[in-house]
Amino acid sequence: MDVIDIIATKRDGAELSPAQIDWVLDAYNRGVVADEQMAALAMAIVWRGMSRAEVGRWTAAMLSSGDRLDFTDLDRPTTDKHSTGGVGDKITLPLTPTVAACGGAVPQLSGRGLGHTGGTLDKFESIPGWRADLSPERMRRVLTEVGGVVCAAGSGLAPADRKLYALRDVTGTVESIPLIASSIMSKKLAEGTRALVLDVKVGSGAFLPDVESARALARTMVDIGTDGGVTTVALLTAMDTPLGLQVGNALEVAEAVEVLDGGGPSDVVDLTVRLAREMLAAAGLAAAKDPAEALRDGSAMDVWRSMVAAQGGDPDAPLPEAPERSQVLAERSGVVTRVDARAVGAAAWRLGAGRARKEDPVAHSAGVTLHAKPGDTVRQGQPLLTLHAESPELIPHAATALDQAVEIDGPTEPLPLVIDRLD
Repeated sequence: MDVIDIIATKRDGAELSPAQIDWVLDAYNRGVVADEQMAALAMAIVWRGMSRAEVGRWTAAMLSSGDRLDFTDLDRPTTDKHSTGGVGDKITLPLTPTVAACGGAVPQLSGRGLGHTGGTLDKFESIPGWRADLSPERMRRVLTEVGGVVCAAGSGLAPADRKLYALRDVTGTVESIPLIASSIMSKKLAEGTRALVLDVKVGSGAFLPDVESARALARTMVDIGTDGGVTTVALLTAMDTPLGLQVGNALEVAEAVEVLDGGGPSDVVDLTVRLAREMLAAAGLAAAKDPAEALRDGSAMDVWRSMVAAQGGDPDAPLPEAPERSQVLAERSGVVTRVDARAVGAAAWRLGAGRARKEDPVAHSAGVTLHAKPGDTVRQGQPLLTLHAESPELIPHAATALDQAVEIDGPTEPLPLVIDRLD
């Protein structure tokens, strides 16, 4: 094989053969193909795209570059959820124990946040003592004993994807649906789940702001999962407005606990229940206990407490609270028609809830509280948002991100929470 020929093949719009894909990803993982050569191939893929067969083979090649977990011997079926990321998206926290309380096993490999979208591990790590780094043996034990586990992906899972993603991040080749889809699915298939539900976010606070691009990504990922032997379903869900009322790590944990305690914001509850039902149905557990009942009767909360404790956390420990707070007030009375998710996410990031680089720390107590959502009536001078920070000097810079974030009596028509379903 010649890497120059492979680059030229894709540059000219032709389809790469399975042998070419297998060789180039293996050679890149071993250091035989240089970064600049793989960057050229990635840019050619951005411009020329990939067929369904190419994307499937590309995903399989990244998957075979490392380990693959196997949970087929568990006494309950595995099912998982992946979200493409959004603002206030704490759904994994109540969802995992809810599905486990209904008979599913959830092996959730999650990540940390980068930029304006939060990371699930960052949220969990605001719980005192909780640990994300588990060995495969420990992960299996927690999954067996509790029914749900949320942890970081080990370095042995899809290492070619990890190396390629770092390269794409610095070469302007992230925005490619085939490369995004194969990156996500190689890691999800590596975790060994039998069924997968994809939550593909759409809107200002999402990676993809328009419905058609999000639908194309969802279709590609569903096809990869189906071709890989995993029952796969995708929901397109709205991310123009933050999910729930809390944005920020410890703030979102507190809100997730409210949901598990039978309360919480209606959009978080509704999406948790909808995704849980999809996960159970995909795993063949449609006739099992209903997720809404698991939230009402406390069984999901029982699993949450066991799940947190199994990973070293104290479910009764107080969560971090920011010492500095500032409010954004309504400039006039009326009906809230828009709360821009990206602006709120940017403000939370500036307050310290997110990171600019993967190695940066996060402030677990930082974030934004929403006091009004689209459809709510507000009075002039009423608090719209509260900013939480560990240092007062962070607040003015964060507040500038919110200058036009909340619209009152505007023409905006919000998207429905669930926009579409693909299988």
